[in-house]
Amino acid sequence: MQLPRASVLLLVAAACAEAVRTMIPKTSFNSQSDFDADWNYNYPWGTDHNGGARMDKSQVKFSDGLLTLTAKKVTGQPDATHGGQKIKINYLSGAIGAKEHFNVSRGGGYDFSGEFKATTTKGTWPAFWLTAVDGWPPEIDMAEWKGSGKISFNTFNTSSVLSWKDVTYSNPDQFHLIKCEIRDINQRDVSVKFYMDGSLVTTQVGGNFFGKPMYLIINLQMEGSSGSPGPTSDTLYQVRNLEVLSYNP
Repeated sequence: MQLPRASVLLLVAAACAEAVRTMIPKTSFNSQSDFDADWNYNYPWGTDHNGGARMDKSQVKFSDGLLTLTAKKVTGQPDATHGGQKIKINYLSGAIGAKEHFNVSRGGGYDFSGEFKATTTKGTWPAFWLTAVDGWPPEIDMAEWKGSGKISFNTFNTSSVLSWKDVTYSNPDQFHLIKCEIRDINQRDVSVKFYMDGSLVTTQVGGNFFGKPMYLIINLQMEGSSGSPGPTSDTLYQVRNLEVLSYNP
């Protein structure tokens, strides 16, 4: 039996629609219940990492689709420890981590996208990134700003084997569309395409990333790799229209 062309097109469209699954919808920052369905507060491992800010739930706000992370200057906090080194905590700030883990399946992958308003002031370190659930790497920095006036796109295969691309980040007081497409190449490696404001910036390869679960994190770290001292006034990092689509079978 030969189906009419219109019927064939409808079947193809339906199959394509079924192949795409929304992991995190654009509504996840609309309300507390929407947030709780997809996100946790802080890093997946706790409140501290590799900079001078300690994450705190009070520094995370959201409403009507807009996420705001605020870093404020503080004193009297106990030091953090990272890599065996003590780090002085000079800020309380915000971080969130997705409840889902993300691992690329055979023939599949993900799209991560959103609109970001991120500072490039010295001592500020906003990021939108993926990192390994078990050990390290993999790590994909889908967008990272380290106080230099630039935005960085990075893929870590090991601490010494990595790809990176730094480009000028104009108009940091405006929202910019960031998108990262991750796809299976050969059931071992993945391709990583980074876009800003609708244009492809760079394509990198994650070696042996296939099938490895990753955390999704949005955070406003301070000082550390972005230099010091950081600002004395509050620093804001805002995100809207955040969406994650899965193409895994």
